[in-house]
Amino acid sequence: MEQLEIKKYIRDVKDFPKVGVTFKDISPLLGCPVAFRAAIEYVALAWGGRIDAIAALDARGFIFGGALAYATDLPLQPVRKKGKLPGSVFKETYSLEYDHGTLELQVDAFGAGQRVLIIDDVLATGGTARAACELVRLTAAKVAGCAFVIELAALRGRRVLEEYDVTSLITYP
Repeated sequence: MEQLEIKKYIRDVKDFPKVGVTFKDISPLLGCPVAFRAAIEYVALAWGGRIDAIAALDARGFIFGGALAYATDLPLQPVRKKGKLPGSVFKETYSLEYDHGTLELQVDAFGAGQRVLIIDDVLATGGTARAACELVRLTAAKVAGCAFVIELAALRGRRVLEEYDVTSLITYP
């Protein structure tokens, strides 16, 4: 299945989560095994041989990260919202549209020099992904890049991640 065909499995939900916002719903993609498999295979091919581990962002990134880890036989670590991981963690606070959020990663999640791919469902403003990159760097691992199923180009998140290799399966203007 080509990238353009996968796009038909992304549903627009108008006025969600608030009036004026058009939410890109990945539920139809997840509900079609052929389309979901194609999305995972695309990312696996794009990053094959260039990464040693995967960091998946809370929460929808877990879906894609788990499948990608399985497909590539690579280790996976979750980047979670504050207070969700046991043991010693690194913390990174980032800006949201009207608030702030904090992400955490266990201090022993990755080894020094490991090449880590950050994965999530959507690249919007880039704040969450940027925070995840900082967390990976705190473990002494290297951020190989970031992968997203959807990129909302108008929000310019790629600009926040300009020092990293960024791939997106589907880009909306």
